[in-house]
Amino acid sequence: MAGDQLQVLHALDLAKTQWYHFTAIIIAGMGFFTDAYDLFCISLVTKLLGRIYYHVEDHPNPGTLPPQVAAAVNSVAFCGTLTGQLFFGWLGDKMGRKKVYGMTLLIMVICSIASGLSFSNDPKAVMITLCFFRFWLGFGIGGDYPLSATIMSEYANKKTRGAFIAAVFAMQGFGILVGGIFAIIVSSSFKAKYNVPPYVTDALRSTPHQADYIWRIILMFGAIPAGMTYYWRMKMPETARYTALVAKNAGKAAADMARVMQVDIEAEQGKVEEITEKDSNSFGLFTKQFLRRHGLHLLGTTTTWFLLDIAFYSQNLFQKDVFSAIGWIPPAKTMSAIEEVFRIARAQTIIALCSTVPGYWFTVAFIDRMGRFKIQLMGFTMMTIFMFALAIPYNHWKEHDNRIGFVVMYSFTFFFANFGPNATTFIVPAEIFPARLRSTCHGISAASGKLGAIVGAFGFLYLAQDKKKPDVGYSPGIGVKNALIVLGVVNFLGVLFTLLVPEAKGKSLEEMSGENEDDYDAVKPEDLSKVVAT
Repeated sequence: MAGDQLQVLHALDLAKTQWYHFTAIIIAGMGFFTDAYDLFCISLVTKLLGRIYYHVEDHPNPGTLPPQVAAAVNSVAFCGTLTGQLFFGWLGDKMGRKKVYGMTLLIMVICSIASGLSFSNDPKAVMITLCFFRFWLGFGIGGDYPLSATIMSEYANKKTRGAFIAAVFAMQGFGILVGGIFAIIVSSSFKAKYNVPPYVTDALRSTPHQADYIWRIILMFGAIPAGMTYYWRMKMPETARYTALVAKNAGKAAADMARVMQVDIEAEQGKVEEITEKDSNSFGLFTKQFLRRHGLHLLGTTTTWFLLDIAFYSQNLFQKDVFSAIGWIPPAKTMSAIEEVFRIARAQTIIALCSTVPGYWFTVAFIDRMGRFKIQLMGFTMMTIFMFALAIPYNHWKEHDNRIGFVVMYSFTFFFANFGPNATTFIVPAEIFPARLRSTCHGISAASGKLGAIVGAFGFLYLAQDKKKPDVGYSPGIGVKNALIVLGVVNFLGVLFTLLVPEAKGKSLEEMSGENEDDYDAVKPEDLSKVVAT
């Protein structure tokens, strides 16, 4: 295999872990840190938005966002992300990873600031402008998915490539964590400055006009890490795999990597032309050749990411049960608006610290030992088990004496999502497709995941409504217990579709995609016996 591979790519595959690897992780990871902060910080302030803009005089409870408005505010960034994943994934293969990489950050910086500047005192105008800017914020975030994964996979050596890509994705956990911590700091500062009574004591004074600054500050803070990263992204050279195999410029690829790795690398222009002019390396996405060689792979990556995100983003179904069961968030009327932001932020920070962050870093530690296939299969299997264990005796878990067990089950479900398919579905699409289609195929897979996120976060929110007493503004559904059973089935389907995903552990990107081979009959999905044997 090495004899057929370009020297520059062979050098990257065999390189020892060096400083440029960590630099790439930090630069790409800070983008994901910002992505997670921007996507998840909205959940910290939606209750506050309801109190400020939808207060009802003499009502026993604080104002809340109407269901349609809440769905729009929370989901519009997901819609933008889905669009951005498809668009920037395609653009990354057409223009190059580096050129597009800066665009996504600029969009994120501008729209983070603009989200906090949503104008007018009229609720409708505020929500429309907020949704507008959060759609375009999501559009920029969407581009970060395929570009960060592709850049890291193309920079990494084959021995620790999985850990490097997983480390980039794991920065999401820190983004969620910092979002909660920053909201705690902001709300604590306002709480110390203004002596605000709870709603039940004084409905009007419980939401002071200064509270309008809180949500704006929290949303705008996301521009800072993105802006800090822009300069370093622009200094990164284009990946050698794009420059050589797509742009067909062997000299520049060798020169860029020689400077980064501080070694002498021969430019092999003739070999580049020989490799790229093969029929096996020129087919497009919508061709029979792609369908034959990578059709099952793309089906595997899209379906598993779709199914995973349905389950992962459905956590809102029973998050309120978890928080209320352990007393983290008391009834809204017993708190002021500022106190409620503090309580929600504290609860989400504890969950991130105890469950989300550890799961990500377990994947970093074990992915190049266990392999992608085993971790994803294990994750989906454990999520299936825990979801059914929550669903079948659901009434048992709701009893006061069993609340600790409920929280433990909840935490393990999402620990195994992060030490499992939430990480691997991001990693695998960046490893198994040809360089000229890698970013596009990752974008398609990621967009499928975001579609699943929309289904999980909002479709199941309606589906899980009580049959007899749905929440105000919602139609009757099948109930939380039955919704959790459906999610258990979703996770089991994830187990089955994982069988379509090949193992890339210890293999070069060209070996997985077959770009160096004359007669290539597609990388077959490994059957269970082969995976167990490795």
